[in-house]
Formats: sequence, C-alpha cells, structure tokens
Amino acid sequence: MAPTPPDTAHAVSPDSGEHWTEPGAWPVADGIHRIPLPLPMDGLRAVNVYAIEAGDGLTLVDGGWAIAESRSLLESSLASVGYDVRDITAFLVTHVHRDHYTQAAVLGQEVGAHVSLGLGDKPTLDLMHHVESVEEDPTLVVLRTAGALAIAEEWRRFTDGRVPDVSTWGYPDAWLDGDQVVAVGPRSLDAVHTPGHTQGHFVFAERAAGLLFAGDHVLPTITPSIGFEPVPVEQPLRDFLGSLAKVRAMPDLRLLPAHGPVAPSSHTRVDELLAHHEHRLALCLEAITHRPGTAYDVAGELPWTRHERTLAELDVFNAALASMETKAHLELLVARGQATREVTGGGVVFAAVAGPVQFTG
Repeated sequence: MAPTPPDTAHAVSPDSGEHWTEPGAWPVADGIHRIPLPLPMDGLRAVNVYAIEAGDGLTLVDGGWAIAESRSLLESSLASVGYDVRDITAFLVTHVHRDHYTQAAVLGQEVGAHVSLGLGDKPTLDLMHHVESVEEDPTLVVLRTAGALAIAEEWRRFTDGRVPDVSTWGYPDAWLDGDQVVAVGPRSLDAVHTPGHTQGHFVFAERAAGLLFAGDHVLPTITPSIGFEPVPVEQPLRDFLGSLAKVRAMPDLRLLPAHGPVAPSSHTRVDELLAHHEHRLALCLEAITHRPGTAYDVAGELPWTRHERTLAELDVFNAALASMETKAHLELLVARGQATREVTGGGVVFAAVAGPVQFTG
C-alpha cells in the first residue's frame, strides 16, 4: 500500500511556513504566487490558485469558486503583491469543477481575461446549460447501476428542483484540445491532457522552472475522486491511471497542487497514487472472489479515508462518491479480464474470473 502522506488537515506548505490554507500570496518561484481561496462547507477547505506574472499582466492557473468570500480574498491577496483583478489577462483552468472554474468564468467576463478549459469538459457545461432537457440526473443512473439504490433515492431528494446558476458557468474563450505549448509572457507551459478526475482535466508544466501546476490530477495528501462526472464515462480509472503514467514519463517536477501543500517531487506522489489504486483493485478483486456483488456491496467491505471508516459511517455525498469510485475499480477489473459483470435489477453484479487471467491493460 502507498505510504501515508501528511494529513491534509495539518499540512504545512514550505512556501509559507504556515498551514497550506493560510490566506496570502505565497511565492513559490520567481514571479509565481500561490493564493489559497476559501471553500466554505467543503471538506477540502481551500483551493490553491496560482498567479503567474506574465509581463503585461497576470495569468492565473485556476480561478476559485465564484462566491463573495473567494472574490474578496483574491482581491486582498493580489493587492498584497501589488496587483488588482483588472491585471488578470488570462485564466488557464485545469478542469470544470466549481472550485476551479466558476470564478474564472465570472472574472473573465468582467475584466476581459481570456479563459481556457479542456475540451473534454464541454459535455458537462452543455448539460448545465440545457438541464431542462435532461429527464433525470445522470448521477442517479450511475448510483443505481452501482447498486446504491438507497443512496440514489437520497441523492434524488436532495437535488430535486435544483438547477445550476449558469451565470457562473459561462463557456470559455478557448478549448484546450490535446497536448500543446501555451505562452505565458516569456514563459512556455506544456498543457498536458490528463483525463480521469474529469475528462477535460489538464496539467500545466513549466519544465524550465521545474514546476507542475497539477490541478486535481496529482494531489499531495489525498487521492482525487474518480468516477464522479455529470456525464459518465466508460473507464474513468483506466483514463486516470494512464494520465498518471503520462505525467510520470515527464521530468520530475515540483508539485504545485490545487489542494494541499507544495511538494518537492511529482514522481514520488505519482508512484504513491499508482500503488494506492493497484492496492484498491486488489481489495476489490478479493471481495468479489469471496462473493459476487455490486459496487455498493464491495464498497461496504472496504475502508474509506485515512481513518479507515466504513461505508456506513460516511455521509450521503461521500458514500455516493465511494460507491461510484468502487464501480470504476470493478469496471477496470472487467476490462483487464479479471472479473465479469452482469446487469440485474439491483445494479451491475461483478464476479471474479476463476483461475489465471491474461492481463489486457
């Protein structure tokens, strides 16, 4: 199993010497500041936005959540290093989740900053802008196929009648489609497509400075959620592991994550994440070797969080995430030829393949 990293709740970031969520504009490299912005009512507590001095202004990697607390802290943090939100000329957004995208979309419109987002996240925005035409929340379908029928019903009651505020979910100015080089003033950043957490996720590497703006793809103290997207995909875990291998093939870079402290080595953390998911795959396979079951059944046999809680101890939202992530692991076992799947009225039932199997990727 992967070594246990420092607890996010107590992690000190080396750039500030303070807890990683401590407000400020912390210098992580020449001309680059890390700005933690608040996520109230969210267990992650904060999201790191990175302000890059680009000659004619600032380029921000990610934008934060479009709420008053975040806007106020962004303004004061920029002011502490001599800038204003009107100095922002561009946003490079790692992915479409609200804590990364919505403030970029709002500010981009307000100050005329150019917003870029991965093309793979377009289906999510399309869904939000046409939610009235969707007969049922696609997440409910995933939860039911995972066998989490009671959780699906609670999810339906919680989300019934809620529609996204599309004023904070405007479309970007440009879609990032495939790996490419992005100029940020005199700097050159490699925009690298890393699907898995979302289908449109990108990381940005400044190789000359030895930096990786990793978004939610590589986090130093927690594992990114897998299998939770408004528009479900067939093999999110296979996508994620492939993206980890892609980043591992790059030079070892200083890790600038969206959540958690700055870390010295992208390679070290990628290796830990790869080991973690192989361990989880082994646990899932062991569970369905003893008894075939749905993803919800298997999730009930696995430990969750660093505190090794049971599924029953999790709240509805996290129990839903656990069920969907377990389904992603089981679907990968099927793709590898190590398990079979059968669609039933109570969800997809997975069973281990008896005897040796041929690894298929």
